[in-house]
Amino acid sequence: MTDFEVRVARADEHDVASGVFGEAMMFDATPSELGRQLFEPERALMATDGAEVIGTTRALTRDLSVPGAVVDAAHVTGVGVRATYRRRGVMSALIGRQLREVQEAIAVLWASEPAIYGRFGYGAAAWGTNYEIDLRRVGPTDDRIRPGALGVLTVDEALKELPTVLRRAQEQRPGVSGRSELRWQGHLEDKPDDRNGRTARQILVHRDEAGTITGYALWRGKMNWVPTGPANEVLVEELVAPDPTAYRVLWQHLLTMDLSAKLGYGYAAVDEPLQQLVSTPTALERRVGESLWLRVTDVPRALQQRQYAVPVDVVLDVTDDLIETNTGRFRLTADESSVTCERTDAPADLSLPIGTLGAIYLGGRPLTEFAPTGRVTEHTPATLNRATAAFNWPIAPVSLEVF
Repeated sequence: MTDFEVRVARADEHDVASGVFGEAMMFDATPSELGRQLFEPERALMATDGAEVIGTTRALTRDLSVPGAVVDAAHVTGVGVRATYRRRGVMSALIGRQLREVQEAIAVLWASEPAIYGRFGYGAAAWGTNYEIDLRRVGPTDDRIRPGALGVLTVDEALKELPTVLRRAQEQRPGVSGRSELRWQGHLEDKPDDRNGRTARQILVHRDEAGTITGYALWRGKMNWVPTGPANEVLVEELVAPDPTAYRVLWQHLLTMDLSAKLGYGYAAVDEPLQQLVSTPTALERRVGESLWLRVTDVPRALQQRQYAVPVDVVLDVTDDLIETNTGRFRLTADESSVTCERTDAPADLSLPIGTLGAIYLGGRPLTEFAPTGRVTEHTPATLNRATAAFNWPIAPVSLEVF
């Protein structure tokens, strides 16, 4: 059915969009003034049936670290359709128009229902690790590291100091989203109603000998007692430490909190070095799942924006059912100093759908993974292995927040 229209949102429709999304996700949306300030109406789409808004999707203007670079990426969020309008093509119309109109060469999102987004050419490009750690079993940490350079910041201090640390992390690891000053304010906002019985957020930082902040952790505590005594809980919301010493010192502090029995952390990478800091790795109960989904919206521009682990010269035959200009053959050539990607009439070395290209784009999934299921086909012998080596990246991608 097509008894609806899709249009760009008006500046005063933030609360309406939030309400539709909340209804679709089954929570009561509570719009805030900060949320209204962050609203980008020109990047929000509304599906309407007469005067009623029945569906919505938004794209946030942010950047993202990719292999060897930090680039603009449309951060898609707030996708929802009213329950009474399901199965009418509303979401397809919204997402299709959004992807055809975004200015960035890539779009990313966290998928509440992964089965939906593969239909639109997204691929799961980053995996996250959720840790639930038994602090009584982790064993001694590296006590040669003295945590004397630790300190605590106020929110105002953090707003000035932490953005540069996050930027340095982006330069090291793919998948990390940048934040504007206004978005940092929202990220550090700490409403008592949002604490779920935990303490106020602590902003822990590590400084080097020159006094420069080289890493930080955002965490909360929760008092808990069992028959045998105190068993408090530590929740780490975010830990960013591009400096190895800062990483070790911050984790040593968090893993040895007095009166505590459990630590949770939900945004670790699959290659998180944390497991190297304890003597009993089995105390780090891990659950791995998809986090960041990526959609390539402009093939040549996207492939030229990132770097490659080894030199490559390959012709890719890409198919895209949604964005016509992405369908065709593209020659990708890259070495240590340059990257080019152009349309070509040359025979294809590999053929693949756009979703596979999105899945491998951040370097966290090998292209060879998709060969057994026919999601990449090799036409020139040995090309698949060479292309896999080029697209892979030595540091796994990770996303530090649900947006």
